[in-house]
Amino acid sequence: MKVALCSDIHDNIWALERALPLMRQAEALICCGDFCAPFTLAQLAEGFRGPIHVVWGNNDGDKWLLTKQAARFAQVVLYGELAEFELGGLRVGVNHYPQIAQGLARSGKYDLVCYGHDHLAHSELVGGCRLLNPGELMGRLGPCRFALLDTQGGAVRSVEV
Repeated sequence: MKVALCSDIHDNIWALERALPLMRQAEALICCGDFCAPFTLAQLAEGFRGPIHVVWGNNDGDKWLLTKQAARFAQVVLYGELAEFELGGLRVGVNHYPQIAQGLARSGKYDLVCYGHDHLAHSELVGGCRLLNPGELMGRLGPCRFALLDTQGGAVRSVEV
């Protein structure tokens, strides 16, 4: 199974517009927080038809409207601060913060832990767990990017848009 992962969009709807056609090659999408505005979550949900798993970031200010937008789309699951689910045979944990994600990866409970917040693309094995930050779609500290993960082989590809 192919999974698209993104984080830290920060309302860069232009980068999201460029990314969405490439994200559609995946069957599911994980967003590690910081949409910022509710219209960004709506754009993501309108442009990606597969399951979308979402956690809060520290810049998701209007959580009431974000929750209202998420409820409009059957494929969007909004977990709050921490997501735990199974995807493509993997036990997945998602949180926005690197320090929390590192602890989750070390716990031995997950096969994949995803995070954002620091805007830096990162992928490493922690024991048997893939710890993954897809980088920022915003494009402030580096290129606008997201990641594609193959759950069968474990290959991770960073995609710049």
